[in-house]
Amino acid sequence: MNLQHPSGLRDYLLGTAPADPSLPNLPQPGRWSVERTMLDRAAGTRGTFTGVVILSPDDDGGLRFHEEGTVVWPSVNSPAGDGETFTGPATRDYLLRPADTPDAMDMLFPDGRPFHRMSFSPEASQDRHWCNPDTYRVTYIRHGEDEFSYTWDVTGPRKDLLLESLLRRLPATAGADGLGSKP
Repeated sequence: MNLQHPSGLRDYLLGTAPADPSLPNLPQPGRWSVERTMLDRAAGTRGTFTGVVILSPDDDGGLRFHEEGTVVWPSVNSPAGDGETFTGPATRDYLLRPADTPDAMDMLFPDGRPFHRMSFSPEASQDRHWCNPDTYRVTYIRHGEDEFSYTWDVTGPRKDLLLESLLRRLPATAGADGLGSKP
């Protein structure tokens, strides 16, 4: 179900400010929880990322995309099968710029290099990015007003990964846990 938002992707991602922020469980503008599973198919290892995505308007009509949370991954220094894992903070930032249609935005790296196109429309919900020598393929799916997912399938001589992310809009009362410290 790849639903479209009548006002466009930017408005969907930001949401709307609640009339009374003191009321619980109302959408919080531009704030999403994210749960990601990560599979390294070549090594047979699995990990997770749990955190928040904060989308905020910028001066160019686009959005700043900031993700922060905790990654759990099998330790690279541990022998296979000993059960040790790395747990620690992780962040990443991107820029989203208006595209030639309101149902899409172009995602850029923080230095302005192009990354891929984000869209939920059936004809544009898939894109790819070449990162020499590997190919990154992404698919976006909008599940409803407050939930969407995307999957990265990374293949090539250096990487063989499957990254699946589920984002849910946070209620206005969320954020008291300290996550989302960077607007």
